[in-house]
Amino acid sequence: MKKILVLTACIAAAAPLHAQTGAPTAQPSAPAAPMATESPFQASLTPNIAIYPQTAVIRGFAINVWGQNPQHGFNFGIVNGSTGESGGFSMAMVNYDDSYTGVQWGMVNYSKQSFTGWQEGWVNVSKGSFTGWQDGWVNVSDALHGLQSGVVNYTRNLHGVQIGVINVAMNNGWFDQFPHQLARGFPLVNWSF
Repeated sequence: MKKILVLTACIAAAAPLHAQTGAPTAQPSAPAAPMATESPFQASLTPNIAIYPQTAVIRGFAINVWGQNPQHGFNFGIVNGSTGESGGFSMAMVNYDDSYTGVQWGMVNYSKQSFTGWQEGWVNVSKGSFTGWQDGWVNVSDALHGLQSGVVNYTRNLHGVQIGVINVAMNNGWFDQFPHQLARGFPLVNWSF
């Protein structure tokens, strides 16, 4: 564990130096165009207590107690927040994002707009479109294109397969009267194409 902490501290110390020495210098006669900050590494205790600000794009590795950045790479922590169009691999107790492409492993995974890839956790929620595989105890999505596998699977608009103890797809005709009447079927597998 000490080796990982020492390596992380060395990388954290070297990242700002790399950003300073590798940045092109602006000509005095021409004003420099504003550039988004990018970094290959981020370490954060909270979104406001971090090496780089929340607006910096992380293209590489982030280690967080609670981090929140646009990111493309590996994000490891207790709470990982990915803003904007992000992607890669996020592993934490809680992962949340605006729009994400890749893999999220966590106890709770929450996607605000769209998700493409694989969510693995106890509870997976996708408020927008979801394309791929949701695997967990409880899976919820507004529009699913792919597979949900878990104890409870719920989607408003299913284009794919649900495998679990309770499978609810609101666009399935069997659920037209839900919650007043419960469908008599689909306790293990549900599908709609």
